[in-house]
Amino acid sequence: MRMMNQINNTSLFRWASLLMVVILLSACSTTRNLPDGEVLYTGIRKIAIQNEDSTKAGQAALEEIEAALAYPPNNAIFGSSSLRTPFPFGLWIYNGFVNKKSKFSKWIFNKLAAKPVLISTVSPDVRTKVVQNLLREYGYFNGTASYSVLPDKKDSLKAKVSYQIDMRQPYKIDTVIYTSISPKADSIVRQTLAERAIRPNDNFSVIKLEEERQRLASIMRNKGYYYFRPDFIAYQADTLNYPGRVGLKVISKPGLPATAVRPWHVGNISYSLNGYDGETPTDSILYKDLMIYYEGKLRVRPRILYNRLFFRKGDLYKQSVQEKTQSALNRLSIFRYTDMQYTPKDTSLACDTLNLRINAMYELPLDGELELNVTSKSNNQAGPGAVVSLTRRNLFKGGEVLGITLRGSYEWQTGNRVNGASNSINSYELGLSGTLTFPRIIFPGFQHKIYDYPANTTFKLYADQLNRSRFFKLLAFGGSASYSFQPTASSKHTLVPFRLTYNLLQSTTHEFDSITAANPALYLSLKNQFIPAMSYTYTYDNAMIKEGKNQLWWESSITSAGNILSGINALAGKSFTKGKTILGNPYAQFIKLTSEIRVTHEIDRNQRLAMRLMGGFIYSYGNATIAPYSEQFYIGGANSIRAFTVRSIGPGRFRPNIDNPYSYIDQTGDVKLEANIEYRFRMIENLHGAVFLDAGNIWLLRSDEARPGGLINSANFLNDIALGTGAGIRYDLEFLVLRLDLGIALHTPYETGKNGYYNIPRFKDGLGLHLAIGYPF
Repeated sequence: MRMMNQINNTSLFRWASLLMVVILLSACSTTRNLPDGEVLYTGIRKIAIQNEDSTKAGQAALEEIEAALAYPPNNAIFGSSSLRTPFPFGLWIYNGFVNKKSKFSKWIFNKLAAKPVLISTVSPDVRTKVVQNLLREYGYFNGTASYSVLPDKKDSLKAKVSYQIDMRQPYKIDTVIYTSISPKADSIVRQTLAERAIRPNDNFSVIKLEEERQRLASIMRNKGYYYFRPDFIAYQADTLNYPGRVGLKVISKPGLPATAVRPWHVGNISYSLNGYDGETPTDSILYKDLMIYYEGKLRVRPRILYNRLFFRKGDLYKQSVQEKTQSALNRLSIFRYTDMQYTPKDTSLACDTLNLRINAMYELPLDGELELNVTSKSNNQAGPGAVVSLTRRNLFKGGEVLGITLRGSYEWQTGNRVNGASNSINSYELGLSGTLTFPRIIFPGFQHKIYDYPANTTFKLYADQLNRSRFFKLLAFGGSASYSFQPTASSKHTLVPFRLTYNLLQSTTHEFDSITAANPALYLSLKNQFIPAMSYTYTYDNAMIKEGKNQLWWESSITSAGNILSGINALAGKSFTKGKTILGNPYAQFIKLTSEIRVTHEIDRNQRLAMRLMGGFIYSYGNATIAPYSEQFYIGGANSIRAFTVRSIGPGRFRPNIDNPYSYIDQTGDVKLEANIEYRFRMIENLHGAVFLDAGNIWLLRSDEARPGGLINSANFLNDIALGTGAGIRYDLEFLVLRLDLGIALHTPYETGKNGYYNIPRFKDGLGLHLAIGYPF
């Protein structure tokens, strides 16, 4: 105990000393110990752009220019090159302890000091030369770049840098002439001129010239010219005929090797499969005309390798076929890498055949992962969680992946309701799931078909335990089978022919019972029941294939539950409407449609306009006219109408009892409509801002006495729409986006006692603050 006290006292003394040091250093100079002749860099004063080119090509050039000039000073805010915090703590420590010799001083220096960023380190002269080269590469041959060092008026050893960029008029492409490579190659090039990357009247750009070289080389390689490379293409440029115009001639370099100007065919094909640690093959097997060399034992079925090989002996070499083969092999998740090696069949001058060997190394079969996180969900739930997962790759020697996941979380809900009522709710959730994924479609007639894009069949078993504090405990378990495939790069189909879930309401609380007593529909939606369903989802996303200012994402799905079983019961002579059961328990019947469309319009490199429109519809019939609680719609939260917390609006004009803080749990509906528009803009570096407008609501399809005003009604439709606005900031870390949004309510569909469209009783009650990860849409 005595020793512990001594340790605590020592630690306390250290931290007290450190606090005193910070207080003393706060008045110290940040330039006292700079090297002789050096000046502390305090950021960029401004980047002045003259004759800015607002075209897409001009904005692309400016983006690279600003990246070349960017350099954060000490204590920069969010990596900004111009904004700093007012407390340069690291510099204070540096200047206070750089010459100290004691162990404690060195410890503080090593832990807390920040090395000064000097003007000489930033090298503005070198950066302006880089910018000058960038201007020329983008066709701004008359553009200039310069800089000024601006000393601090209070301290001459501090300075900012000001850059001046004058883009002036870009040179335009006048004519483009393609000269002869070979008669056959010329014909190939002429057939694809509509796809060329350089065109008359475009800005001259070295980047576009390189893009065209790559395109021509790919065209040639897709016609069998395996040895043809981009650097075999050269350009001759003439800027003298017309001022500000560039005449281009696309030529082939002289003296091309004979191997580059003739097509090649594929000869013998083999695999060389190295072990988990790179062990070289020790055995071999011949499957049809494919030789497979392997180490130890063959860990993959030969047919799997053969079906993913799109070359056959005698085929003309094509780069696209090579890429298709590599993609198909990579999607197996069996190999750490794959490499395709081509060698001439013999050394004769007339040889036109390449033998192909595919070298690969096995990925380790087992993978475990522990993930600790803090979640922030669209339903306003936030809290710590953990996920433990175990993955077994290549389970049946065909690329199958078995995954077992155990997850748990504890969450509490934040935020206030517009009416000022309490809105706290805590819960924990435990889940166990097992998935078996096949990298192909498991269905008669399709199991051996290999698609150009990912295609998977997944079987899943799961169980989830949800404990909603002060309300209920619910156990849901079941299984599903699903197919997912992409016929094109932009289109995806997901078919779930079988999904069976059983919801077991294990226990309820007095508070929850009081709610369901007043609203029996809520209890019916949570009662013990099976949910046998099948669904189809179509997704379109052109983000990966379309170059332009507009990106479109659209997803629609249809779900049908209980209809096949109901048909079987009808054939057996049982009632078509009520009383149908599975294993003595009722099952749900409904049809559900959802659709969501998102459009993002790029105004320029720093501004975007994002829009979303989504809707949903669920209709229950047969056994019950109330859809399962998990299938119903709700609105509000960080990814919805951000001025309102989750389940605080709707259905329709329904207003829950403000004396019951838990009554909002039944604010769900059968119809949902939501629209969002968001203006996004760059503030500084990776810090972005947004201004948004959100609108929407949910409604009932059938009257409910416990929720008056919830029925959808065309006469009151516009007034039923909840409306909110707000603003937010986002910090883009490249691998994720941190988002903070402040929503401001403008209109609620129910009566609040305040007249007019803006009917929020108190401004503070109409505020919603959301901290989330990722964009809302």
